[in-house]
Amino acid sequence: MTPTFIALTIMVLGFGILLVFVGLFPPIDEGPKPPGLIARRITRLRATVPRQRLLLIAAGVVGGVVVWYLTGWIIALVAVPVAVIGLPVLLAKPQAASGIERLEAIESWTRSLSGLITAGVGLEQALTVSLSNTPEPIKPEVSNMVARINARWSTTRALQVFADELNDPTADLVTAHLILASRVRGAGLANALDDLAQIVFDEVRHRREIETDREKPRTTARSITLVTVVAIGALALSGSFLDAYRGGLGQLLLALYLTLYVAALIWMRRMSVGTPTPRILVNTRKERG
Repeated sequence: MTPTFIALTIMVLGFGILLVFVGLFPPIDEGPKPPGLIARRITRLRATVPRQRLLLIAAGVVGGVVVWYLTGWIIALVAVPVAVIGLPVLLAKPQAASGIERLEAIESWTRSLSGLITAGVGLEQALTVSLSNTPEPIKPEVSNMVARINARWSTTRALQVFADELNDPTADLVTAHLILASRVRGAGLANALDDLAQIVFDEVRHRREIETDREKPRTTARSITLVTVVAIGALALSGSFLDAYRGGLGQLLLALYLTLYVAALIWMRRMSVGTPTPRILVNTRKERG
């Protein structure tokens, strides 16, 4: 009998004795136990970090280990996970596109309100009836506002909360006129809403032009990054062109180059996002409190 066979036999016998012991003496059910520290941390991580982000982190860690094993670059253990997680954020489109869609929805909703008020419908009834034709990007906010009006909130207060939920300076302009109309009843609201709808339409057109210009450097950066990553990967896995970076000094230089490249991407990201326009209804929470 070989030592390996003896060891396997002992392991099987020990596992069998353990199963018999568990079967004869089952554990006493003491009720549910509170989760341990590790379980609580994992639960909190799942609740706060999206599933897609967790998958990216796992892919980055595995990719870093694979690149380190294939190339000998110890910096890959840090650089690859950071690249997998950070590059999609730095090179992705900002939220300006969704903001433009919301502006288009506000413009359409404003014209709808104007048509209802022109037909002789009161402001509160017009706000309620407009919900059926409200575009999807702002339908949740309009639905909440209508629910508050139906719940006997004052129109002014419901509109103030509506402005906070939209959180857009152009939407504040429309909401401010509606708040004024709710306080001072009179003619002329329909014409004012038509003018506001045209202002929002022009704002959408200008924002689209600006976003088109901002997208050009982002597209260039994506192309350069893709070509750089493919070229470095191909050179690292085939040939000795990058052997100089396998040593300690080479790793430091490579880390410096990557840091400068990431800094350039961050700088480009900040320039392409721009500074948001300040809102005009900024004290509504204080007024409601």
